[in-house]
Amino acid sequence: MAAAAGLLLLLALGGAAAQVFPPWNGTFPGFGDGSGARGAGAAAGAATGVPAMFVFGDSLTDNGNNNDLQSLAKANYPPYGIDFAGGPTGRFSNGYTMVDEIAQLLGLPLLPSHPDASSADAALRGVNFASAAAGILDNTGQNFVGRIPFNQQIKNFEQTLDQLSRKLGGAPRLAPTLARSIFYVGMGSNDYLNNYLMPNYNTRNEYNGDQYSTLLVQQYAKQLNTLYGLGARRFVIAGVGSMACIPNMRARSPLNVCSPDVDDLIIPFNNKVKAMVNSLNANRPNAKFIYVDNYAMISEILRNPWSYGFSVVDRGCCGIGRNRGMITCLPFLRPCLNRNTYIFWDAFHPTERVNVLLGRAAFNGGTDVVYPMNIQQLAAWQP
Repeated sequence: MAAAAGLLLLLALGGAAAQVFPPWNGTFPGFGDGSGARGAGAAAGAATGVPAMFVFGDSLTDNGNNNDLQSLAKANYPPYGIDFAGGPTGRFSNGYTMVDEIAQLLGLPLLPSHPDASSADAALRGVNFASAAAGILDNTGQNFVGRIPFNQQIKNFEQTLDQLSRKLGGAPRLAPTLARSIFYVGMGSNDYLNNYLMPNYNTRNEYNGDQYSTLLVQQYAKQLNTLYGLGARRFVIAGVGSMACIPNMRARSPLNVCSPDVDDLIIPFNNKVKAMVNSLNANRPNAKFIYVDNYAMISEILRNPWSYGFSVVDRGCCGIGRNRGMITCLPFLRPCLNRNTYIFWDAFHPTERVNVLLGRAAFNGGTDVVYPMNIQQLAAWQP
């Protein structure tokens, strides 16, 4: 179960210190009233012309792909999904994930997981392939046993392509649909939390931080080029958010403070991903890659929580131990009642309200949070 995350994340970090976030000069669209009501802008995206969205990622976007696996990384039990129509689905949230909001803003339905899209009809508007504990590297997350690494997610997408191709009458008829579809990819966090920083992995002895981030980004670029070769043309690449102040990190600090050592690894990785996006745009002129700066957005929310209606920043809504972050949300554990005031849902993941705000910013934010254009502009982009 997902609760094992709290037990498995035994980080070999240095001493904790107060986290200092860079100053913020940008704005979040739709943040003015701080409401963060999900689906609030869905009507605005109804005419984007995007036929489908395909999602690749980890627990931040997983919507049930691990449910039938022999895996310790699952969230298909209460109180997960307490605010989601129909209850628990496998989403690591009390409700929506970031990609749920993006889908709604694009005028799309909530996407099925890969197992739920077993027919071409079910996959016509897109599929979510994301898997909790998954990484860019195949061996990432192996402490959780079952998970679907990015390479396997791409293979699963190929299976879906075969179904869609037969449905639409061949690859030539499918190609224009794929070219107009959005491909959301958010990978990397587990390659640190559940690989590089795990004491039972030898990764940290094999690579220093700079070498490891280079290894990840080189592999990442190959994987994205594979998706390009399969017909993807409109890419949304989500950066890794700040992880120094998640409840699990605070809980492991003797002083109950953030652990900037983690972000010192994440920042160079994100910078190299941005450079990768620039390189891909230069070398793939008939495709467009955009970068969503989740690090900047999460940092801003943590720095000025009250500006966005949050009052609880240092603990999860559902969890066990100090900061409700030592062990993540167990089955039928009673969560907090005032979930809209919490930034974190469990030991590792944000609440629905944060997810909705991030999705909205990615959809129509400025270049300070999504570069070189936002998702709404990407949907309208003409090669």
